Amino acid sequence: MRTPRQTRRGEDALQAAAGSSAETAEDLGQEVGERIHSAALGLRLLGSGRQPWNRRPSVSCHVSGRVSVTLSRAAVVRAPVAPAFDPAPWLAGPMAPQRRGAPKTPEGSGVAECRRPSSMKRTWTPQEMWRKWLRATVLGACAMLTVFLLWCSLEHDDGVTEVLAYRSEVLPGRFIEVPCSEDYNNHRRFEGCSPTKCGRCITDTVITRNEAQRIRSIAEKGLSLGGSDGGASILDLHSGALSVGKHFVNLYRYFGDKIENIFSEEDFQLYRDVRQKVQLAIAQAFGISASSLHLTKPTFFSRINSTEARTAHDEYWHTHVDKVTYGSFDYTSLLYLSDYLDDFGGGRFVFMEEGANKTVEPRAGRVSFFTSGSENLHRVEKVRWGTRYAVTIAFTCNPDHSIADPAFT
Repeated sequence: MRTPRQTRRGEDALQAAAGSSAETAEDLGQEVGERIHSAALGLRLLGSGRQPWNRRPSVSCHVSGRVSVTLSRAAVVRAPVAPAFDPAPWLAGPMAPQRRGAPKTPEGSGVAECRRPSSMKRTWTPQEMWRKWLRATVLGACAMLTVFLLWCSLEHDDGVTEVLAYRSEVLPGRFIEVPCSEDYNNHRRFEGCSPTKCGRCITDTVITRNEAQRIRSIAEKGLSLGGSDGGASILDLHSGALSVGKHFVNLYRYFGDKIENIFSEEDFQLYRDVRQKVQLAIAQAFGISASSLHLTKPTFFSRINSTEARTAHDEYWHTHVDKVTYGSFDYTSLLYLSDYLDDFGGGRFVFMEEGANKTVEPRAGRVSFFTSGSENLHRVEKVRWGTRYAVTIAFTCNPDHSIADPAFT
């Protein structure tokens, strides 16, 4: 049997256990109450925006371990109004991008009216279209004028005011008489031949274009054997002089028997026929006997292009007088073998006169001839592009200065 003392000790232990359980239950109840309070607040924030209420729980605990939680309306505290909470971004995950719409502009503001969708096309009024067309027309006219002035500056030298013969013309014969200079008085005169009637003549009917093309082929074959490093190359079938680099060689000596593979007897015969036709035309124009005229040197083919001059022989553009440069010259003739503006630019023949220079535009088959004194001071324009072919055929009245026609053998 248990003694009274043992019974009292058991009762004390039971009371102590009961008090401990009560304290534990009370702490547990407070923790549960706080969590319920947090959950209730979260649920109200997730709601439709109604004003949330914070409620303080009251907890009562019994020894049996039951916990009762009571929300006391007397302890209601009104929480501040919070904005509606959208759970979608949080439910989508922490990395989900949030889209932001363009800021709205108040209606009727100038900013909103100035903005136009990129897909809309502007409609031009008739007045705007007229202004655009007028502007384009003016700009186009200015561009054309600029090109024209540039072309004039490149193709026309200063002082050239009159064209004696255009390339497009076919002239049966155009003769311009000028007063003779005193140059001929410094040389021996030959009656019936030395110039007493001076001038210049251009004709397109003495040599045909077909003959000019065949003559040009002779020049091309001969000049293919050499050629100047500068812009002007010379081929003289009489003396054999040929431009090679910065010097001249005698093509008959230098190439020897190879010449027979370059030229033919028909080439030399054509050359003689052309020379005779030009000689006869000069005699008729100046009223002298053709037999009194003699071929003289230098008579040569020329090929001119836009390459920069390397030696003085390449500087063909200087103004000069043939009678002064070559004392044997009495009559000078030029047979053009290419067309101005078709085969080359620049390269026109210019008679220099005070205040009004006169020019001749080359045309294949065109012959230009004139007395060789100072009355026909002249020069050749620089060739701007392409290649200009011509043959210079000079005549003298002095038989001592005459040269023979070239021979094939």
